Amino acid sequence: MEQLSFPKCQKCKTGDLVPLSDFGSQGATIHYKAWVCTNPDCGFNLKIRNGDVYLDEPIMSGAQHSSRSRSASESKSY
Repeated sequence: MEQLSFPKCQKCKTGDLVPLSDFGSQGATIHYKAWVCTNPDCGFNLKIRNGDVYLDEPIMSGAQHSSRSRSASESKSY
């Protein structure tokens, strides 16, 4: 099995930077939209939004996230 190696975080020097992906407004996959440090005490993150790069934005707890409801036009039965 091939093991992936990620770059070390240059801020804390202990965590690794791992890529995160997302979906665009039209549903297309956006690979490597953000890179975050695996060290929870570090919090370093780099995000790409509309072609601009953002560093160290606040990280919110996922526990507070409410899922979006899908409209009938978005839900498809196959």
